Amino acid sequence: MVGVSRWVAEASRLTVLTGAGISTDSGIPDFRGPQGVWTKNPAAQRMSTLDRYVSDRTVREEAWRNRRTHVAWTAEPNAGHRALVALERAGKLRALVTQNIDELHQRAGSSPDVVIEVHGTMWQAECLACADRQPMRDVLDRVDAGEADPGCRSCGGLLKSATVSFGQSLRPQTWQAALDAAWDCDMFLAVGSSLQVHPVAGLCDAAVAAGARLVIVNAEPTPYDGRADAVLREPISSVLPALVDQALS
Repeated sequence: MVGVSRWVAEASRLTVLTGAGISTDSGIPDFRGPQGVWTKNPAAQRMSTLDRYVSDRTVREEAWRNRRTHVAWTAEPNAGHRALVALERAGKLRALVTQNIDELHQRAGSSPDVVIEVHGTMWQAECLACADRQPMRDVLDRVDAGEADPGCRSCGGLLKSATVSFGQSLRPQTWQAALDAAWDCDMFLAVGSSLQVHPVAGLCDAAVAAGARLVIVNAEPTPYDGRADAVLREPISSVLPALVDQALS
């Protein structure tokens, strides 16, 4: 880890990609890990598949029930999130690209101008027809009041969380910002991501092609381990703060 901390210290344009693994110590389970949501219940993935969500009312109703009780509503940022805030305040962070939808980075203190949410946010609801957005809490209040599958009050269309589901395209402007951050960095740090979901995993390729060092911090092996300059397997909420502390000291 000493060598990696030296690289962080030397970096002036560091781009970080975070996945579900950084939020597990905040009580939010990941998806593909040993205790992941889809590992324990493969059927749950259908709620994150756009075709199933649009075509099957029972899937939408199940999704709304799950949204009501999601642990993210009460989760708090952990030491891993706060370590990235320290990097930003030290002037080293080019961008924080996240696959997470929980907004824990912003709640930890990361600037919204630095955070790039490639998969959207669960804190907003969006109409699939007219793209009208509103706070998720307002829609969940309707679910609590008895609406099993609330529709858009502007046009009557289907509502879902303002997140990117399987089969749904990334927002072009957001994706371009993520690509720019990968191309324009001297170190790319992938934290808590399985690096199995494309095109986001391909940001590693873009960074390496542009000459950046690639460091992966993840509990499980990833398809990019062989391309990385270093791979760290320690728990994120302990290794990431230690890494940043050493680099900034």
